Amino acid sequence: MTMKLAIFGGGSSYTPELVNGLIKQYDLLPVGELCLVDINQQRLDVMAPFAQRMLERAGLPVRVTATTDRKRGLEGADFVNALIRVGGIDARINDERVPLKYNIIGQETTGPGGMMKALRTIPVILDMARDMAEVCPDAWLINYTNPSGIIAEALGKYSKVRFVGLCSGPKGWIEQTLKLMGVEPARANADWMGLNHLGFIVRLWVDGQDRLADAIEAVAGHWNIDADLIRALGVIPSTYLANYYHMGKLVERAQQPGFRVRAEQVKEIESELFRQYADPNLAERPELLNKRGGGGYAEVAMAAMLAIRHNKGERQIIQAINQGAIDGIPADASVEVPCVVDRVGPHPIRMGEIPLSIRGLIQHVKAYESLTVQAAVEGSRRLALQALMSHPLVPTYEVAKPLLDDLLAVNKPYLPWA
Repeated sequence: MTMKLAIFGGGSSYTPELVNGLIKQYDLLPVGELCLVDINQQRLDVMAPFAQRMLERAGLPVRVTATTDRKRGLEGADFVNALIRVGGIDARINDERVPLKYNIIGQETTGPGGMMKALRTIPVILDMARDMAEVCPDAWLINYTNPSGIIAEALGKYSKVRFVGLCSGPKGWIEQTLKLMGVEPARANADWMGLNHLGFIVRLWVDGQDRLADAIEAVAGHWNIDADLIRALGVIPSTYLANYYHMGKLVERAQQPGFRVRAEQVKEIESELFRQYADPNLAERPELLNKRGGGGYAEVAMAAMLAIRHNKGERQIIQAINQGAIDGIPADASVEVPCVVDRVGPHPIRMGEIPLSIRGLIQHVKAYESLTVQAAVEGSRRLALQALMSHPLVPTYEVAKPLLDDLLAVNKPYLPWA
């Protein structure tokens, strides 16, 4: 039996990546209808025909539909993929630019910029979840809208939908570590622990033998984090941890004249991508999409849907509700850990205590994330200030207060309470 896959944010420049993943997995994920849902009709007018051309070139009998009507897009859906960007790329530019004025890194998932993206996104995601509960209550929401971990916590606390929170990063970092070790992935197993974009390889085995120390030496000098720091930590951080461990250096570089933040680069790349997507002769994923970033999302999204649809009981790293997987984190908070994924969804695997070298940072950021969820749901400036003050990259109230004022001012169109 064929199924319906709805993509919220279907006008995204990422959508062809997902279509490509669907083509590769069609035998196991036989989609009859691919419905692109977006608030931007112009993007849908480009993306829907391009997606249809890709599928026709692959010889697959998939019908592509497009709509700006959310409930209509949800009708009959088996899976809903979410990759929305509330405020578009210009809001992301603000997220990355404004904190730099206060000598804080600007990043779409980390720190003040990540908080603003969450505040804009959570109300929309929860509205979508309410529509799903009404229109397609048995569907699964596969979310890779950033900040994915914070959104997972909001969904867990304030919605009734079945969901999986995804990021392609952990799989990629583990694979890169094994490559540097010269080890085939089939021979290895790794325990990953933390939060989204704040995760660590805390244990690693090859052929059943503990090889974490060897893995640390393998990545030392190849990561964007100081080799001696990695050795001192005794675990392998995701490369996003450079935003914490080396923020001063990153801010100094970003404040140089002529420096373009990542969102400004992406805006230029997306403009060219949509020019290519509109070419009626193009029927395959363009090479330029590699420069957009986010590679690997299709692979982890397809893997999650396959595990659910076919009850595979497969181990995957997921943003899931903690439920005791990590000690020292509330049971109802989101974490990023290995899970067994089957038709019931993700079952977090117990990881135990957080190593002391990273415990404080993870718990610190978790408090910020939970406050951010509460601020978004309640529409509260007071809670937003609490969240910002709880973030380890924000040094003092004297910085937090004017920074929050500036961020809320540029986000007024998306936050009625700002």
